[in-house]
Amino acid sequence: MMKYFLSGLIFFFVCSPSVYAGTEVYFSPNGGCQAAVLSEIGKASKSIDIAMYSITSREIAQAVVKAKERKVSVRIVLDRSQINEHFSKSKYLISKGLDVKFHIGPGLMHDKFAVIDGRALLTGSFNWTASAEKKNAENLLLIKDRSIAGKYAKEFKHLWSQSGQGEFNAKTKESKGAEE
Repeated sequence: MMKYFLSGLIFFFVCSPSVYAGTEVYFSPNGGCQAAVLSEIGKASKSIDIAMYSITSREIAQAVVKAKERKVSVRIVLDRSQINEHFSKSKYLISKGLDVKFHIGPGLMHDKFAVIDGRALLTGSFNWTASAEKKNAENLLLIKDRSIAGKYAKEFKHLWSQSGQGEFNAKTKESKGAEE
């Protein structure tokens, strides 16, 4: 009886997709969160879908632009508060031709995740901001599992469909390039 139990248990673990899921854990401040984000963006070859409350990190914004320049499809949903947030890189990203939308549904769009090539998921409390990298206690999970990434891709599709382009005032339109 014990032999069958052990055989079944071994079979379960060998066949379980979660056993093969590569997961990396990072903490901030200065615990590798931003480096992990930059690395995964740099590896993207097909698509990056980002649902992020706020992006103020110059390095991450520039990496996303470089991905677009490599012909990677990039879509970004930000919280609507980022339309006119002083440090937001939304205007810079839009000026570089990226597809950026702003959540217009009820409440905050407080998600913090990115799906890369349908193979990797970046998620956790880590905002893509300078404060998150240098000051705040935050966390980031890098999960390399297509099934889990697929669930987040479905949520991104939902957020994308419920978001809009945002309204910029004349002053904002004139200063699009000033965010670099």
